[in-house]
Amino acid sequence: MLTQPYDKITPEMQERYYAASPYNLISIEKGKTLAGDSAAENVYTRAAKKFGEWLAEGILVQDSEPAIYAYFQNYTLPGTGPGTGPGANRRLERRGFIALGRLADYSEGIVYRHEHTLTGPKADRLELLRQTHCQTGQLFLLYDDPAREVDAILEEVAKSPATAEMRDEYDVQHRLWMIADAARVQKIVESMAAKKLVIADGHHRYETALVYRSECRAKAGKIDADAPYEKAMWTCFNVNQEGLTILPTHRLVRDVAGFSVEKFVKAASAYFNWYSYSFASASEKEESFAEFRHDLERRGRAGHAIGFYAGDAGFYLLVLRNAAELERLLPDMTPAQRQLDVVLLHRLLLHRCLGITAEKVTAETNVSYERETERAIAAVDGKKAQVAFLLNPVRVKEVMQIALGGDVMPQKSTDFYPKLLSGLCIYDV
Repeated sequence: MLTQPYDKITPEMQERYYAASPYNLISIEKGKTLAGDSAAENVYTRAAKKFGEWLAEGILVQDSEPAIYAYFQNYTLPGTGPGTGPGANRRLERRGFIALGRLADYSEGIVYRHEHTLTGPKADRLELLRQTHCQTGQLFLLYDDPAREVDAILEEVAKSPATAEMRDEYDVQHRLWMIADAARVQKIVESMAAKKLVIADGHHRYETALVYRSECRAKAGKIDADAPYEKAMWTCFNVNQEGLTILPTHRLVRDVAGFSVEKFVKAASAYFNWYSYSFASASEKEESFAEFRHDLERRGRAGHAIGFYAGDAGFYLLVLRNAAELERLLPDMTPAQRQLDVVLLHRLLLHRCLGITAEKVTAETNVSYERETERAIAAVDGKKAQVAFLLNPVRVKEVMQIALGGDVMPQKSTDFYPKLLSGLCIYDV
């Protein structure tokens, strides 16, 4: 029945979901566009029709009473399994809850973003919301609760059998508990009342909900604080837990005229010390990569380190020479932004050393993105990229600091793992 979030569904996944069941959410979340589509009959109107049919047939049944839902995800940390070495098959658990939250403009200082949004995805989600009047995708929000007041309630609830449980295609176990007890609900509401919330994932869906709210207010001719469209389905996670994982998103660079490793390293030397990890055979390549990755992580814990791979030229590690120079080099950035490796990559290496401007990055003229390190390396080996820049992940505290300070990160700076399943809860607006 359920799917990954709409923006993670590839054409292959879409076909697989359609084949899995006639009641798979794919018909609503990301349906197929057909050749004869028109303003009256299209992917959005079909989604609305399907949602109405499932309600009428009892495929979807609304809970009999208001509730908050504890949502736990148990998963294998990427890069740690399968295998028998240290940390192999290490599993973590991310614990949060799903509830309705009142929508707030960014200017109100309640909900904060950490990245800019794009027009295309917002237009798509807005039309889907207009037609279906329901929210199937979850907003992934972070909050800071060192006392773990809400977590204590969630962990107590989780001692009983789960209301729903499933395992997805990435071997992530998803469990849901319904919390309808009025006393527990009130404790969660009171604990969250003054919390500031940072969007980890779902910026486009949040801003779509704001636009939809404005449209509904205009139609009503007034502001009704209790109207359904004044709220959205929020999934909230306390940052004070081990189960929050951010994966790095690596950069692939292609079609840079006159590119050479020697010329690039020389230009980068104005800002970074560099170290090379060469190899002459496949077995040496594995050894060099293992040493390189260890050093990238180690150096990253102490300062700013960015890696890159250039095929036969080997792996390279760039370590920032003088952090005190960043204020002079990046005067238009805030102190928090200057502490991000991804900012240094874009501003110093891509722009100054390779001539790839911010406009070219946005247009993806020379830059594309890859989450998996092995696939990034394979892209260079397969001549699909000239060089792969390999990053350490952004830390959760950096995301919070950037967002709460009113700043934003470059596009695709964070990749929270695992994703929140669509359709686990549905809000009928």
